[in-house]
Amino acid sequence: MPEANKQGPRTVTLRYFDGTRREAEIINQEVPYPDGKLIVSRTDTKGIITHVNRAFVEMSGYSKEELIGANHAILRHPDMPTVAFEDLWKTIESGKKWHGYVKNLRKDGCYYWVKATVIPNIRNGKLVGYTSVRRKPSRSKISESETLYATLM
Repeated sequence: MPEANKQGPRTVTLRYFDGTRREAEIINQEVPYPDGKLIVSRTDTKGIITHVNRAFVEMSGYSKEELIGANHAILRHPDMPTVAFEDLWKTIESGKKWHGYVKNLRKDGCYYWVKATVIPNIRNGKLVGYTSVRRKPSRSKISESETLYATLM
């Protein structure tokens, strides 16, 4: 068992862009992304979850009922730099597709990495929300992302 796991979980206060905050237990243990699965979710224009698939429920550790109506930031891991999400929002609000590597926080305090693509949903010429599709990232991309994100914190 890695040394960090022996120290036990740590409690952190997560602060969100809308000014809200919550306490979360963080465990330094990765849950491997399952081969052959796609995690899919949809949100409204403010990031409130309106749809999740089974793989999303399984990987997040939350129930479908806990996820629907929650802000997608519920998955934000404190190791993720704020600038990554600023870039995501700037890109998708301009109507463009965003790609990136994200370390997500599970309900149980563990984490998992994803290769994410977020696409604006346009209906009758109007932005109605976003669809996010996540795939299994390569270990080399996770390593690159960890190194980069550590410099941005």
